[in-house]
Amino acid sequence: MKQLILASAVAAAVAAPAAALAQAPAAPAPASPHTFSYNLGFFSNYIFRGISQTGGNPAVQGGFDYGHASGLYAGTWASNVSWLEDGQLYNRSSLEWDFYGGYKWSFANDFGLDVGTLYYWYPGSKNPGVVSADTWEIYVAGTWKFLGAKFSYNLQDYFGARPIGQKTDGTWYLDLFANYPFGDSGWSLNAHYGILDVKNDGTAATLNKVSYNDWRIGGAYTIQSGPVKGLEIGAYYSDTDAKPSFYLIPANLPGAGYDTAKGVLVGYVKKTF
Repeated sequence: MKQLILASAVAAAVAAPAAALAQAPAAPAPASPHTFSYNLGFFSNYIFRGISQTGGNPAVQGGFDYGHASGLYAGTWASNVSWLEDGQLYNRSSLEWDFYGGYKWSFANDFGLDVGTLYYWYPGSKNPGVVSADTWEIYVAGTWKFLGAKFSYNLQDYFGARPIGQKTDGTWYLDLFANYPFGDSGWSLNAHYGILDVKNDGTAATLNKVSYNDWRIGGAYTIQSGPVKGLEIGAYYSDTDAKPSFYLIPANLPGAGYDTAKGVLVGYVKKTF
């Protein structure tokens, strides 16, 4: 009997810690250093640096992004466009497809730094004598809270433009911007001022001058709850001081006479998943 009692006691002593371990909650898995997201938007007009890329018509846009906890990121984005066909530069070309990557740093007191590169690809068939619209840029951006500035430098012809017949690599663009959120209300106000300096674009007195300044102001609301939580609805007004002669859709084409650089009000809805 004593041996039976002793054996039972030993078995209980061994089983008790095992049972405790079995009932203990599993340790949470470490957070993944990788993040993935994608976005989709519908816009009444595709405005890039103050210029309509769709001749005043709507655009469907979307992209995919990857980020790493180290600050490394990469992504791709696409939109329908019409400017290459509107200007009789390409035929069967209605797509802009971008590829980008870089590195972001965050610092104390809400400062941030972003260094990267971006390639704009326009698949399609160029008409004879037309320079490729494909464009490669490098950029550096700095932010502080809701304020920021981004400087982009072009490594080849600026979207195929050669207004006086010379190459336009070395073109640069400065983007000054602000995105101010009103607390947790979902409302935000955004503004932008841009300066484009196109290399070899002629003098101020010529009709071929391509350089200009552009600006934008608008607001947005992001739905805070419900089945469409995260959906952003917004609008903005964009305008430039660009010479209309260079940015008009040529005569004898659909949309002839449309000034792609004129002031325009744009509405949109978009969501990031």
